[in-house]
Amino acid sequence: MRVRVVLTCLALLASLSAAAAQEPQEPFVPQSGQPGKDVVWVPSPPEMVDKMMEVAKVTPADYVIDLGSGDGRNVIAAAKLGANALGVEYNPDMVALSERLAKEAGVADKAKFVQGDMYVADISKASVMALFLLPVNLNRLAPKFLELAPGSRIVANTFGIDGWEPDLRLTMPQESDCESWCEVLLWIVPAKVEGHWNMPGGRLELTQDYQMVTGTAMVGGETHMVTMGRLNGEEFSFIAGANTYRGTVKGNRIEGTVTTASGTTAWSATRP
Repeated sequence: MRVRVVLTCLALLASLSAAAAQEPQEPFVPQSGQPGKDVVWVPSPPEMVDKMMEVAKVTPADYVIDLGSGDGRNVIAAAKLGANALGVEYNPDMVALSERLAKEAGVADKAKFVQGDMYVADISKASVMALFLLPVNLNRLAPKFLELAPGSRIVANTFGIDGWEPDLRLTMPQESDCESWCEVLLWIVPAKVEGHWNMPGGRLELTQDYQMVTGTAMVGGETHMVTMGRLNGEEFSFIAGANTYRGTVKGNRIEGTVTTASGTTAWSATRP
């Protein structure tokens, strides 16, 4: 008799478990402030997302990546502008939610999401990084950002990268619905120009600190300090003595113009 009761109880438990398994689960709803692997999730308001896309000048030619992409709003916004975009998110529930939202927005063909660690993600093909991360995250990722192709844009909500001054800093207008974390920061990945360069009639010795460049220029036997040196992606300009140099950096060659008291002429430099 006892065996029969035990078997009946086991059968009842199995039936209840099967029934519970068949019941539809409540859909995942993210909560602002919920903890994540590397950062707490706080969504950017729609106006901020739109402004980030505007500041980064996202076009259909771009490949946009968001690290710690949350519910996918940056990626979906980029896809709506015609760009191909990828979100890397550690929380699989967030990934599934992002995929559903991208499908509902009609951009599932352009907005893709993967579950993974943002620190090991391959971002080498990105032309735009659209981010809302803390300084500790951005500082750790900065070396990877600097390996992107010159001219690539990094746009972020509010938080910066230690030592790397943004090329543009913009505060959301007061009439927007943004109440906190309301600043857009833009960095343009600079070409690498540090080192020794030969140029007709002289040479350059350049030191680079992100997009800012200093050094010396020897021209016609005279040495001048390089001032106002700045990179905007591949575009490079500086002043040496009374001369203003402008050029485009292509690897180990710079081609452009130099403006002197006599006028503007072609100018080039090569790095051995």
